[in-house]
Formats: sequence, C-alpha cells, structure tokens
Amino acid sequence: MSLAAFLTPSYTWLAQHEFRLAWRDWLSMLTGGKRRRLRVVALAMLAFALFMHAVAYSVVGRFAEIEVDAERGTLVVITGCALLAWSLMMSQAMESVTRAFYARSDLDLILSSPVASRRIFAVRIATMACSTILMALLIAAPFINVLTYKGGAHWLAAYGVVVAVGATAAALSVALTVALFRLIGPKRTRLASQIVAAIIGAIFVIVLQIAAILSYGTLSYFTFLQSDALVALVPAIDSLVWWPARAILGDLAALAAVFAIGAALLAATIAIFSARFGDHAIAAAGISDGGVSHRRQSFRAFRPRQALRRKEWTLLGRDPWLASQTLMQLLYLLPPALMLWRAFGKGNEDVVLLVPVLVMAAGQLAGGLAWLAISGEDAPDLVATAPIPESWVIQAKIEAVTGSVAVVFAPFVLAMALASPRDAIVSAIGIATAAISAIMIQLWFRTQARRKHFRRRQTSSRIATFAEAFSSIAWAGTAGLAAAGRWQAGITALIAMGILIGARAVAPKKP
Repeated sequence: MSLAAFLTPSYTWLAQHEFRLAWRDWLSMLTGGKRRRLRVVALAMLAFALFMHAVAYSVVGRFAEIEVDAERGTLVVITGCALLAWSLMMSQAMESVTRAFYARSDLDLILSSPVASRRIFAVRIATMACSTILMALLIAAPFINVLTYKGGAHWLAAYGVVVAVGATAAALSVALTVALFRLIGPKRTRLASQIVAAIIGAIFVIVLQIAAILSYGTLSYFTFLQSDALVALVPAIDSLVWWPARAILGDLAALAAVFAIGAALLAATIAIFSARFGDHAIAAAGISDGGVSHRRQSFRAFRPRQALRRKEWTLLGRDPWLASQTLMQLLYLLPPALMLWRAFGKGNEDVVLLVPVLVMAAGQLAGGLAWLAISGEDAPDLVATAPIPESWVIQAKIEAVTGSVAVVFAPFVLAMALASPRDAIVSAIGIATAAISAIMIQLWFRTQARRKHFRRRQTSSRIATFAEAFSSIAWAGTAGLAAAGRWQAGITALIAMGILIGARAVAPKKP
C-alpha cells in the first residue's frame, strides 16, 4: 500500500475520524469528561513537563558530552536503555490493539459505510502506531531536550530513533495479536494479549535486575550494563547491533537505516494485516465483556455472606486486568525474591531494602483491586435489591481484595521470615496497612462505573488518586525506615495518617 493511497479522500476522512476519537478519549481520561477542568489539566501538564526536565537534567545531564565515536561500553548502556524503551512501547501498543478489538463500539456503524474494511483497519493500525509514537515522544522529549541543550544538536537525532522504535513496536504488536487470534481464538486472545503485554513491559528490566543481583548483589541494572564482563561479551564496535545507539548519538547514516527499517515494518504490517485485522476485530466484537460460561453447573445453596464472598472472588477471577496486573506484580517481585534467597545466612542488610518495595507494591495492587470490586460493580441495581444489609456487600468486597493481596504477598513474607523475622513482621504490618489504606480511600471516594472503564478510574477523583499514591509511598517509607531501625519512621507514619485524615475530610458525603 503506497503513501499516495493514504492521501485519498476516504483515507484522510477515516484518519481524521480516528484522531478525533483518540483526542476525545485522551481528553476525557484527563478531565473526567468535565471541560472546566481543562485549564487545570493544562497547568498540571506544564508543571509536570518542567518537573520532568528537571529530573532529566539530573539523570542524563552528565552524559551530554558523549560523541558519535563513543566506546563500546557507552554503546551498551545506550542500547540497553533503547531496548527498555522498546519493551514499554511494545506493551503499550499491544494494549492499544486489544482495546481496538474489544473496547470499540463503532464497528457496526463504520462497517456499514461504503468504505472497504481493509481501508478502515489500515487507518486504524496507522493511528495506533501514531498514538504509540506520540506517547513515547512525550516521555522522551525532556531527556532529549536536556541532552541537546547541554551537548549539541546531534542529540536531536534521538527523536527520529524514538519514531522508528515506536513504529517497530506497533508493527510487531499487531502481528503478535493477530497470531494469537489465529492460534487460540478471539475469546482467549483478550486475556492472553494483556498477559503478554504485561510480560513484555516487565521482562527486560527484570532480566537485567536478576543479572545484576547474581553478579553484583544489587537491584541496579545500570551496574550490570556498565560492567566490564558484559562489555567483553557484546559484538565488536562496528557491528550492526549498535546502529540504534549510533543513531541516537547523531550518526545520520545509522539514523536513516533505523528509520527506514521502522517505516518498512509498519508499512508491511498495514499491507499484510489490515484485512485480517478487520476479520478478527469483527469476531471479537461478538464476545461479551463478562465472558460468561454456559457450562451446566449443579446448584449449590450458600449462606448470604458466603454467596457474596464467592461472587466477588468469581468476578475478580474473571477480570483480565486482574490477571495481567497480578502477573506483572509477581514478575516485578522476582528480583526481590531472588535477593531474599541470596540473603539467607548473610544477615539482613539486603532484606531491609526489600521491605518498602513490597509495601509499595501491595498498596498499588490493593488500590486497583478495590476499585474493581467497589466502584466497578457491573450489576449495582441487582445487588442493591438483594434482601441483605449493605454492610455485608461492602464486607465481602473488602474480604475479596484483602484475600487477593494476601495470596500474592504471603509467600514473600514467609520467605523473609526465614532470613529476618523482624523484617518479616515489619513487612507484614506495612503490607496490611498500605492495603487497608488504599481500600479505605476507594470506599470514601467510590463512584459507580463499569469494569471496562478501569483505565479511566483516576478521572473520578484527583484527590483519591493522589491520596492513594502518596499513602502507599508514605507507608512504604515508614516500613523501610522501621526495618532499618530509624526513628524517622514515626514522622512518615504521621504523614501517612495525615494523608488519610485529609482524604476522609474532603471525601464526598454518602447519603
């Protein structure tokens, strides 16, 4: 499919339609559908941009003087960072493809138009690629700008590499998702694609952290990337492997090659998969969100409280987000688990570093699960009409969330107890406190929404979003300081309690 074909009226109209929908979706996610928040959002984005530039200045400012003829060790670090960025783009692109299959409700309307479905989905794939590239550019811009300011214009070539890497990630995500459709069918692909996206987004960092732990006893993957042992194993300095790194540094020939490869992969993906993409999207459109099984099951009588708990566990078990996010949490906890294993019989210095990591992860997971259980109730009217007290319903939801968190983190606490019983107790208390705090915030700010709108949950209340995040951070800091025997733990605990008190004070009153 040539570039000239995309300039025809049908393609340009479809492209405008897709970008208009993407803009509305993005704006709605930021403002919660309330346009009066737009000015506040704009100011917040400006402040965030300034903050990111300050972070970039402190992180990459010292690397600005690197030239195109950099040594092999420098190329290893740059390539490692590029691969990390690519894995995150790939994860985002796969989520975009999954949403295009399952979360779009305009298929019937668009497919009834006199435009070939191949054209529709060619534009849709291109739009998803542009969305992935744009998001990557927004994240990378502060770092590239700082490098350009301090090191010279040759760093601007990094923008071209970001575009090429984003195009490659989008192309491979479409091909992988279509392959999953053909192998396991549309129903299973919804869950499988989210799991694969979680794995791709986490696996590279995890592998580097595990390598750093095994080699140097640290979680810092930069330590491993900068090691002499790794540099000795990588290809020679004139290898094609270093093209992306050289392109980032300003090598125009390498930049042209990398850009051409990315563009060619995306064009080939659009040409090959646009028709198949449409067939699979149509097939996926017939799948219900709930994924209800029609298998014959024997009737079992449950007591009301027992039935409520069973209902919540069943719904959480069916939720694709829960499966992917729980898996991601488990994957990110693999390096801490490895450090625990290495800490046996060697004192508790390494174990102390893991305490805030576990507490922070528990708070994040509990917050997401609490939203699904409390605010993401898809049948609130049915539950409300049941002849049971509302307190029973809330209690069942809390038990389901706390039980899920306990299942994920109990093995780590038990393993920690073998290395350092004191740190295990501190971790258990911190995990429980962070999880309960996140649940309480979700209870105070609960609003009715559908589970499929989980991605937009942060728009319901900015106060709840920030309170949940800062509460988890404060409790993680408290647990870490307490495990280290520092008196400052009392201060961070008071800060965490203050966050909860403030959130409760400003929470909307329930009738």
